Amino acid sequence: MTNSSTCTEPDLKPYYAITYTCILVPGLIGNTLALWVFYGYMKETKRAVIFMINLAIADLAQVLSLPLRIFYYLTGTWEFGGGLCMLCFYLKYVNMYASIYFLVCISVQRYLFLMHPFRASSCKRLCDVYASVAGWLVVCVGCLPFPLLRLQNDATNTCFVDLPVEQVDLSTSLAMVSVGELLGFVTPLLIILYCSWKTVLSLREKNSASRDLGEKKKALKMILTCALVFLICFGPYHISFPLDFFVKTEQIGNKCVQKVISVFHAVALCLASLNSCVDPVIYYFTTDEFRRRLSRQDLQDSIQLHSLASTRKNSKDVLRKDAVGC
Repeated sequence: MTNSSTCTEPDLKPYYAITYTCILVPGLIGNTLALWVFYGYMKETKRAVIFMINLAIADLAQVLSLPLRIFYYLTGTWEFGGGLCMLCFYLKYVNMYASIYFLVCISVQRYLFLMHPFRASSCKRLCDVYASVAGWLVVCVGCLPFPLLRLQNDATNTCFVDLPVEQVDLSTSLAMVSVGELLGFVTPLLIILYCSWKTVLSLREKNSASRDLGEKKKALKMILTCALVFLICFGPYHISFPLDFFVKTEQIGNKCVQKVISVFHAVALCLASLNSCVDPVIYYFTTDEFRRRLSRQDLQDSIQLHSLASTRKNSKDVLRKDAVGC
């Protein structure tokens, strides 16, 4: 059974290439547009925009690495050096865990503004900046084991899923997987679920004014959307991650089990990458400022202001040149 051809590991590279190609254009357009919108409305939007900007940056960083991934999965060879391979491989996990972190931050902030508005308003936008910087540092350091456990083999020009994994003993494997699952998935999931639960309970309060009820519904919509994206994009990966890790470190040796885990892990990886083009959809449907910025009237006003500014700048340049010529 172990040596049967039905249990050989399938070639999943074409599926990776197709998935990343489908993600590339929507992710690039959506996150670039999101950064433009949030930059223009940074001063008048709620403070959660800081976390949304960081979420868009994390998504855009991964999207920009997708062309190299697509090239590798189509050609089967890596021609860009081991350093760039490790950087692209590393960015995948930085994006995923940075997205998890900022989804949690957005959910917590919406919950705090709703349940404790005076306490939350005492912390100015600078707090969000500090939280974002701290989050990036923790995520970047925490994701270092992913590339450090991979062995770059320049002789065969391999990268990404084809990179061999350093062999570690079972106790070390269990410890690393447990810490990663607990800090990277279970704890953020519990936080988002808690925020959702408390927001739902607040909707049942009979003494809520109609305005407060509307704000609560908006907050619940945002938090539940974050929870849904979190579960769909990152839930399957964190189920398949320990199984795939045990396969790659040869803790699981049965070929048929390895095949099933490899296919499941490939699907989970594709779902995890999907968040790069799903997050801009969250912004549009849960953020009033985002929809207003993309409305036809606001878009026309923005274009007219940009054209007027360009015209004034060109006029000043012409007058300056004439003055110098005189």
